[in-house]
Parts: sequence; structure tokens; C-alpha cells
Amino acid sequence: MATIPAEFDGATKASRPKVDVGFLLYFYLHMAGFLATTLLITWGLFVLFFLAIGGLSVDGMMHQLNNLASRYVAADAARIASFKHVLIVAHLALSAAVIFFRRNSILPSRDPKRSKANG
Repeated sequence: MATIPAEFDGATKASRPKVDVGFLLYFYLHMAGFLATTLLITWGLFVLFFLAIGGLSVDGMMHQLNNLASRYVAADAARIASFKHVLIVAHLALSAAVIFFRRNSILPSRDPKRSKANG
């Protein structure tokens, strides 16, 4: 009669670490919130940029956006593709900068009930 190797018997199943599903859900919710706020911050920086080039007034910002929109509509396909590439690179650069400055809040604490002040 053959013996069952130790790695296949039922005793090792109990010794496997259990997956903490609650913490995984907490981690994914925290990461989704981090990514959503990073996205909103970068969009806010784009709005702040147009507000700044518009002379820090809403009227000036709308004038600049109208100028950009009219040039975008009148552009050919190659120029539109170039504009999209510039916009993607700018968004990635801003996102990287925002993530760099928010790097301490990327990973959640192991115990969500404990604050950082209490350790």
C-alpha cells in the first residue's frame, strides 16, 4: 500500500495561511479611492491652468477654452493626434507628480480602526 506524501495530506491544508477577504476588499476600496482622488486632482490642475492663463477670471478662462475649442475643430487629423499625445503626456506627468506627493497614503494601514497618531 502506498503512503501519501506529507504535502498532500489533510494536515497541511489547515496550516496554510487564510486569505483575509475583508482586508482585501478594504485594500481595493482604498486603492480605488486613491486613484479616483488622484484623477480628480489632475483634472483640477488642468482647470487651474486654464484659470491661470485666463487671468484668474472665469471670463478669461472661458475665452481661452473657446480659443482652444475653435482651433481644435479647425485642425486636421495629424494636428488633433498631436494634441491628444500632448494631452496624454501632460496628464501622465501630472498624475505621476500627484502620486509622488501623495505616496504616503497609497497603502492603507493594516488596522483601519487605528489612527496614525496612535501608532
